[in-house]
Formats: sequence, structure tokens, C-alpha cells
Amino acid sequence: MMVNMKRLLLTFSLLAFAVLAFGQAKKPIIMVVPSDQYCISRGYKMEFNNQGLKQVLPDYKTALQTDPDLRLVITKMGQIMADRGFPLKDLEQELKNLEQERAESSMLTSSSSGSEMAESPIDALKRVAKADIIMDLDFEVKRQGPQKYIVFNLKGLDAYTAKQVSGVAGAGSPSTSASPELLLEEAVLSHMDNFNAGLMRHFEDMFAKGREVKVQIKVWANWGENLESEFGSDGKELSTIIEDWFADNCVEGRFNLSDATENFMKFEQVRIPMMRTDEKGRQRAVDTRSFVSDLRKYLNGMGIPSKLYMRGLGEAWLILGEK
Repeated sequence: MMVNMKRLLLTFSLLAFAVLAFGQAKKPIIMVVPSDQYCISRGYKMEFNNQGLKQVLPDYKTALQTDPDLRLVITKMGQIMADRGFPLKDLEQELKNLEQERAESSMLTSSSSGSEMAESPIDALKRVAKADIIMDLDFEVKRQGPQKYIVFNLKGLDAYTAKQVSGVAGAGSPSTSASPELLLEEAVLSHMDNFNAGLMRHFEDMFAKGREVKVQIKVWANWGENLESEFGSDGKELSTIIEDWFADNCVEGRFNLSDATENFMKFEQVRIPMMRTDEKGRQRAVDTRSFVSDLRKYLNGMGIPSKLYMRGLGEAWLILGEK
């Protein structure tokens, strides 16, 4: 009886250790950014033409270069998360990486049609940074007589879907001498355990059920075929072949075909695996590009060329008929 009890305790101890190690290995990568409201209300903004529609977007570079309080607060928030073991990406460094990418490749076009890729600056930043979670931070330093205090709103956003997965808001205690970053630290510390628990619940759900992304299948006008054309020895319609591929490759077959015509398929709530084993037995992270690239290779094996466009981290367009 005593031997069995010892074995049981040993088993539980090893299981607990494995669960702890798994949790530590799978923490999300985070990037802290100022909220749109913070930037735009202070004039740190730029206009962007998105397929004919004018959008006003935050200008992070200008904000970081001209707002010393913002830099200090972002640094402090990053330090708070690092102290809790969460990997971080630095916003300022990622902006530099994005500028370098633009310098090396100013545009991505179709080799035959010359069509440009539609991608907003924030989508491009998310794609380059490859963070799992965006910590969207809004704050304001207010005065109460000779004292100052900080009011903050912090949201954890899935970088792939922009869905909020955690959030806290509050105000700190007034102080006559504390700097903005110390005011923020005092204000948020009591909330961070609940905030981080929300992040981990979301990340653990992704490992269990897959990361959520969007995929659109389109057809070049000059191809001569469409999604109702039949391919393969069994003469299946192309739309059925593609839908079957999603059923076979999504986690637990989870996806939603929300719209489809002879020239268009829109897949939403597509659950892709977080990791996969490559042909050499190595574990590789899976993102939207690599997932849809597998579909591209599959269709290319059937004699169907295609062009892959990325719109940020969480959405891909696969356009059939040419590269």
C-alpha cells in the first residue's frame, strides 16, 4: 500500500512538473503599443489610403520621438511584464525593422498584373514583429492640486484577430514627486495578476484548439478557370477540393466558410496549429503564411499556380491562376 502511494505521489509530482514546464515554455510574445486614442488625440497620426477609403492611423514613430512620458511608460510596462517571465518585443526596434524591410522591398506586386498588396501600416508592423499579444495602452497624467496621478486603460489584443483577450483599467494614488512611469507602476501592479491570467487562458486555448486566422481564396480574371472548374481524377469542383483541404488540415477540422461564389471563398475562424513537425522531425511554429503556403503547394501539384498575399499576421489571400 505504501509503495503504491509513493508511486502515485511521484506520478502526480512529475505531472505537475510537466504542466509547469509546458506553461513556462508556451508563454505568449508581447509588444506594448500606445492606443490609437492616445496617439491620434495628441496629433501623432498619419492618413492612409486603404483601397480608396481614407483612414487616420497612429504614427508610433513620431509619438516615440516627441513624447518622453510615453517612452518611459512603455519601458516600465515592458519591465513589469518581463519580471513576470513574458517575452517582449520592443516597439521602437520593430519600427526600425519595418523601415529596413520597406527599404529592401518597397512593394510587392503580381509578376504579370502589377497589382500592389493592400496592407495598412499597423498590419505591416504586426507582421514584422510577429508578437502574439498586443498590449494596447492608454494613459493620462492628471493633477489634483499639487499632486499628480495616472489614469490608465490596458487591453490585451490577439495580434492575429485584434480581439480583446484581457483588459484592466483604473487610477493610481496621487503623488507630488513620482514620475509618470512610477505612477503607472503603482497603478497597474495590483491588476497585473488577473491581466496575465487572462493572457495565459487565451494562449492555452490557442494551443488546445488552434490559432484563429482568416483566409480568402480569389481568382485572377485572366485565368480561364474558376472555383467551379473540375480537377483531379475524380472530377471534383475546385471549391470542394479546397474545402476538403481545410477540413483535413485545421485543428479538429475547425473553420467557417462564410461566403463562396465561383470566384471567391471566404474562410473565417480558421484554427491553425501552433506547432508542427517538419520532414526532419523538428518542431516548427506555424503562422498564417506557412499554413496557406501548404495549400498553395498542394494546389500547385494539381497544376494550379497561385499568388499569396499577406494582410498583417492573421489574414492571407491566395489568388489562383498566376504567380
